Amino acid sequence: MQLNSDFSKRVVIQSQDQPWVASPAAGIERRLLHRDGAEVAQATSIVRYAPGAQFESHRHALGEEILVLEGDFFDASGSYGPGTYLKNPPGSAHAPGSRHGCTLFVKLRHLEPDDQETVAIDIHRASWFPGLVPGLTVLPLAHFGTRHTAMVRWAPGTRFNRHRHLGGEEIYVVDGVFSDEHGRYPAGTWIRGPHLSEHTPFTNEGCTIFVKTGHLPLSPQAGPF
Repeated sequence: MQLNSDFSKRVVIQSQDQPWVASPAAGIERRLLHRDGAEVAQATSIVRYAPGAQFESHRHALGEEILVLEGDFFDASGSYGPGTYLKNPPGSAHAPGSRHGCTLFVKLRHLEPDDQETVAIDIHRASWFPGLVPGLTVLPLAHFGTRHTAMVRWAPGTRFNRHRHLGGEEIYVVDGVFSDEHGRYPAGTWIRGPHLSEHTPFTNEGCTIFVKTGHLPLSPQAGPF
């Protein structure tokens, strides 16, 4: 399956507008944002577990990143509530499930083989740091080489400088409304800008976003964000 798999193109999707698609496991559905492959695929999805649903044990050859949006999520390593970021490195395996149901933002097969760091962070308990402009606070989640993953909080009325993304940028709007000169992106919006994309982001209402940078191909065909 090929869905938004051309990394030279900008993509903006409101995830709530996408249909739920059944997974191989009963009670687990996905809203597909990006996919390159069949069941084993590089993918970005919103995943919903019904109460009591669980996947059989499986291995992630190129890793997995999870942000728990709602409900409770578990595997053999522990139980995790809303606001938990998990990074399972390449070669890791688990049998994830949910006791009461949950919704997740999930990225599969986006990590480098040598990136062997396991991460579990509760963003509500972690220490956030001042950003580069007033009104911005940042929580680093993971980094490897040029790749950086973070949560960023924007106070209402915050504006950032115009900047360019080497290796692209990917954003999922967790709450509030994120904006730039190209549009207005409410909670649930997924945005992917290619290598060398540029924009001048801001928010009038305030927002919290999940951000990945430096992880997309260095394509000469990359266009403006």
